[in-house]
Amino acid sequence: MTTTADTESDGKAEPMAQSSPEAVPRDKRGFLGRRDPLAWAVAALALLLGGVFVLVDLAYNQGNLIAPIDDAYIHLQYGRQLGSGHPFQYNTGDPVSTGASSLLYAFVLGAGYAIGFKGSLFLPFAVAVGIVGFAGSAAFTYRLGRLFAGRAVGVWAGVLTAVSGPLLWGAASGMEVGLTAVLLTGSVLAFTRERPKGRFLYTPVVAALLALVRPEGLFFAIALVAAMAWTIFAARKAGMVRTRAVPVFTVWSLLPVAAGAGQYLFYKLATGTFTANGVRSKSHLYNDPILYVGDFVDRTVANVRGLVGSFTALDNTDFAFPGALLLFFVGLGYLLATRVEWRPLLAATAVGFAVVVVSASTLETALIHELRYFQPFLPLFLLFTVCGGYALTRLVPQERSKAVTLHSLLLVVLLFSLAALPTWAVRLGRESATIRDTDVSVGAWISGNLPEDAIVGVKDVGAIAYFGERRVVDTIGLATNGFAEPSNNGPGSLYEALRDLPPGQRPGYFAVYEPWPGTDMKPFVDAGVFRTPALAVFPVRTPPDLNGGRIVPFTDTKVYRADWSLAGSGDAAPVAGDVRDYLNAGSLESEAAHGYEVDMQQPGLQPYTVLRREGDVVDSGRIIVGGERFTAGNLSPGQPLTIATRVFATGQMHEVRVVVDGQDAGVWRFSRREGGWTVDEFTVPGELVSSPTVSVELKPVRPFLSPYPEYTSFGYWFAQ
Repeated sequence: MTTTADTESDGKAEPMAQSSPEAVPRDKRGFLGRRDPLAWAVAALALLLGGVFVLVDLAYNQGNLIAPIDDAYIHLQYGRQLGSGHPFQYNTGDPVSTGASSLLYAFVLGAGYAIGFKGSLFLPFAVAVGIVGFAGSAAFTYRLGRLFAGRAVGVWAGVLTAVSGPLLWGAASGMEVGLTAVLLTGSVLAFTRERPKGRFLYTPVVAALLALVRPEGLFFAIALVAAMAWTIFAARKAGMVRTRAVPVFTVWSLLPVAAGAGQYLFYKLATGTFTANGVRSKSHLYNDPILYVGDFVDRTVANVRGLVGSFTALDNTDFAFPGALLLFFVGLGYLLATRVEWRPLLAATAVGFAVVVVSASTLETALIHELRYFQPFLPLFLLFTVCGGYALTRLVPQERSKAVTLHSLLLVVLLFSLAALPTWAVRLGRESATIRDTDVSVGAWISGNLPEDAIVGVKDVGAIAYFGERRVVDTIGLATNGFAEPSNNGPGSLYEALRDLPPGQRPGYFAVYEPWPGTDMKPFVDAGVFRTPALAVFPVRTPPDLNGGRIVPFTDTKVYRADWSLAGSGDAAPVAGDVRDYLNAGSLESEAAHGYEVDMQQPGLQPYTVLRREGDVVDSGRIIVGGERFTAGNLSPGQPLTIATRVFATGQMHEVRVVVDGQDAGVWRFSRREGGWTVDEFTVPGELVSSPTVSVELKPVRPFLSPYPEYTSFGYWFAQ
């Protein structure tokens, strides 16, 4: 087996036999190379620019450091709780929750808090971790570039990483971007250091940490596991590794897989599901009542298209320089074709990138927050784009002209990056000021104005909980288990989940905004669950960017006092009789107990839930365009069954066919009243009630053809 060692020439990499450490120049040993000043210079440049971004943040916030994204405060809250001895309890005494998207980062923050970085020092500690990690990733990128294609490529790749605006934004954001970036580049660099011996000692450890720092890191780490296995068996074939040692090395290389499996086992044991709360809240797989495969594919591909636009500079984000994605593919292809010894690693990198892009694109939030899911992968992306430029210059006939062409091309890229750098610094400052304007201000108000034992329902759960220091209920479901699905189903289901809480655990106050993410809150105001007027209103005063956008999707946040006096009023039967069973439409628990399903007549239509009030009745309902299926129990066979419903008929078709246990029971015609619900009844003949439990199906009278039955179903009472 052979490898390529970097030389002192600009761009040449020469093959060199190696099976011993002596084959690697002494000044290149170690991740940074103790005698390689260029590696340290690149890291110093990254640290310097990271410090500049911090200064911009301070300048926008009157000398106070503020994170530009609320999610940073979610991790700070988990870190504070972990450092205080309450691991993964978002509120002390709560069940363990999985709202932190980075398990490893929560432990890093917890360790920082435990050793004394508390209060006003905690966010600076998080930012310092990010910037130091970012600087390390820039130095590692330099080392990788030098190894793959020579010193010139290494220097350019390292410098372009150090001046990357998106990476600097992420490093200074207080999120896990810098930590993820250094683990990503570190795992690849560790692989290159250990590959010559055909066995891996440190690479699995670094890759295991990568698997724990982000879900995208886990996918990339698994690809590295495949590359390690490939290399181990190739080394065995070449006689470099004894046969009996292969199983040991192979099992050890599976450490990242074990780390990932352990993380998801923790999720299962702690919350009853292998899926983290963030995925249940944000993924296209879960964030609608019904999963339509076509809709899922369409939304995911739309995100991929958006990413292509960002990585080719076809949009106005300045995320990459023009043509970057093309150069990336050229560079990766060139290395695959010419660096045979690195082919397993390069193939794993290509597969890892592809899986990361597709997996992150399944999230509803893939294209927001400055593409933060993809920021940690920019060092390797920039490495291969520089290699792409290097590959193109190999076509130049004269050797001297090759170097001139390479430096000229990459100088243009550097100028583009430098031109975009102030924009990213301003974004960081403006967005941190926006978070101060909103969530931080709300949290401070709550801390000073609400009782210490107050429970607050929130949409943005980070800064409000962190600064408010009150028990919170996360209506989106990141930090509070069990609320992601109700929130994704609409305000009716969210209301039912909130009112099902024990009275002492229901939020007495709410700090919310209207639009996405999370369900609409206006129905809570209209139904009187939120008392008006609001106790406080926090308008967003931060000016928008040049495109008219802000880091938050809302124009103000309001704090309301809750009114639960009518909680459960919708459950009372609206008709007389011996009620044997009750299906509460909109309550996910009641629907599950009755095998409830909705049959929408067009793919893509969603049966979202609503919340309405009429008089002294507040009730949840579900929007139906087609029909429903459910079961009714606790019945007396042979006796007529009266099905009563609270219904709001809105469309042209107001009748459905009733089928009981597969037998036609007749047509049910709903009443219609402008602007409100009605109570209607349907009697099932006793001969169709053949058992204590029957299945009921409401379906269109004219199957397949429009107009379909269109109504809002608020619930069904079964009386005999």
